[in-house]
Amino acid sequence: MKKLNKEEMILINGSGLTGQLINAVRNGILSIVDIGRYFGSSIRRIVEGNLCKY
Repeated sequence: MKKLNKEEMILINGSGLTGQLINAVRNGILSIVDIGRYFGSSIRRIVEGNLCKY
């Protein structure tokens, strides 16, 4: 393994996309889809009159 000097270490660039970032974006999108699904189901139940009576 080659030893790097200080100037070479400064020039090292890491990856822009990490696994954690990709998972966070995916979870955010899935949350938005779930919220839309819940609102859609609620609206459909209200329109159809299929509500639970307490």
